[in-house]
Amino acid sequence: MSPYRLLVAAAVVLALVALLLRYEQHAHAPAVVADPVRTPGVLNPDVTQATIGATICVSGWTRTVRPPTEYTNALKRKQMRAYHETGAESAYQEDHLISLELGGHPTDPHNLWPEPYPRASRVDTIENDLNRQVCDGSLTLAEAQVRESALKHSEG
Repeated sequence: MSPYRLLVAAAVVLALVALLLRYEQHAHAPAVVADPVRTPGVLNPDVTQATIGATICVSGWTRTVRPPTEYTNALKRKQMRAYHETGAESAYQEDHLISLELGGHPTDPHNLWPEPYPRASRVDTIENDLNRQVCDGSLTLAEAQVRESALKHSEG
């Protein structure tokens, strides 16, 4: 084999290895997690263990406190820059660290953060399950809030 062909073959192999390593790095990239300084979580003062029967355990209650999309989209753009996230805005949900279903503050920026899809959709299921446990009495509101905060600060 000529030296030229050997160099071309080596360059092709190196390019393939680089692509493979890049793919592996991207596939195992850590999840975006909520920053405990930027997003420590803030509670809605209207939701306590004593008021869950009139708030979070009432079907449709979260619709009455959910902030408008205009507010959350503007905050998402700002927080994506703060979190150094450069993806498309549509790839993120401006999520409540302590969900509305568990008594999180609806509009405080310290309770909102840009959570990427598809993780945001999977976490919604966990939030609903925690809400069910609070409302059926198998978990206190405070216990559920601590679990949710720990999850979003450690796994996204």
